[in-house]
Amino acid sequence: MKLGQWIGLLALIASCYILWQIRQALLLLFAAVVIATSLNRLARYLQRFRLKRPIAVLLSISFLILIFVGLFLLIVPPFAQQFQQLTQRTPQGIARLNLWLDLIETRFSAQIGQPLPNLDINNIIQQLRPIFNQLLGGAGAFVGNTLGVILSFLLVLVLTLMTLAEPLSYRKAFIQLFPSFYRRRVDGILDECEVALGGWVIGALISMSVISLLSLIGLSVLHVPLPLAHAVVAGLLNLIPNIGPGLSVIPPMTIALLDSPLKSGFVLILYFLIQQFESNLLTPYVMAQQVSLLPAVTLIAQVFFATFFGFLGLLLALPLTVVAQVWIREALIKDILDQWHINPRSLAAIDTAIYEEYEAIGVTQSPPESKPKHKSESPDNTDDSAIETA
Repeated sequence: MKLGQWIGLLALIASCYILWQIRQALLLLFAAVVIATSLNRLARYLQRFRLKRPIAVLLSISFLILIFVGLFLLIVPPFAQQFQQLTQRTPQGIARLNLWLDLIETRFSAQIGQPLPNLDINNIIQQLRPIFNQLLGGAGAFVGNTLGVILSFLLVLVLTLMTLAEPLSYRKAFIQLFPSFYRRRVDGILDECEVALGGWVIGALISMSVISLLSLIGLSVLHVPLPLAHAVVAGLLNLIPNIGPGLSVIPPMTIALLDSPLKSGFVLILYFLIQQFESNLLTPYVMAQQVSLLPAVTLIAQVFFATFFGFLGLLLALPLTVVAQVWIREALIKDILDQWHINPRSLAAIDTAIYEEYEAIGVTQSPPESKPKHKSESPDNTDDSAIETA
């Protein structure tokens, strides 16, 4: 390799290392781009009602802030109150559970004629105490990182506002990073990414709304406290496929356990039925209308981004996959692989090798499509009548 090639290789390695070190910042930037794209589509929709661009953008931002404030007021204070009640009633629940286990032990011991092992929930808690301590330590670390989470949220909000104020300027700056002959093509690919992201946002909002409505109806029928807050949490966690629905069932089951274990079991059955409806009917239909993502690709993307980028990567796995799919389809497949034509001389060499293999195994005549032309045939020696016939 020449000196220039070595310098280029070292520059590429250094660039990859720097990008890896700032991966969390890049994810926050991508989150801001996703939010700005959604708000930009909303602003352009509002402009159809003869609103000026600044007013439409201001209304979009106000709508976003209103949603965040409403979700905070709807979820955090009621859950804090319920958590306080949960800590006060936990000893009563443990005593009731011990009584229930003693009753089961007495009945089964009388039926089988021998005593069962003593099941005391207090002993089980003592054995699980190291795990609880570890979880509390993780919770303490999370509380310690709360300031970092708030700063990250503010950074995303500021980047969203800056990107939404002048989207064309930032878009042109990104396009300038590519060679001049490919910039118009990159502009078209960015249009495809915007359409794909918009379709994903619409599909996600539809799925969240349906899941929240079904959860609200089911929890209200079961008389579980805070049905609206639980329904909103279920809808929000639906943004994380395969994992979010499992996490969303924990709060309502825990609160329903304050009333009775039977009600907690009914909550589990309710969420299982909603999840089956969502995964087998709702999501395939909605996402097929908006974006086409294979379930296996979605799962692999979640595992990949969660492994390398943590919880933020898991949260942004689907929009990252949507954008990556557009770039792979447009830049790699259409612009490179579909244009990768075989040289006619290379094709003739392949046909010659196939013909020689047929002769080596004793086949006197090769198939018509693979039999090569004689080397003596050339454009200079071709009969004029053959050219006229062609």
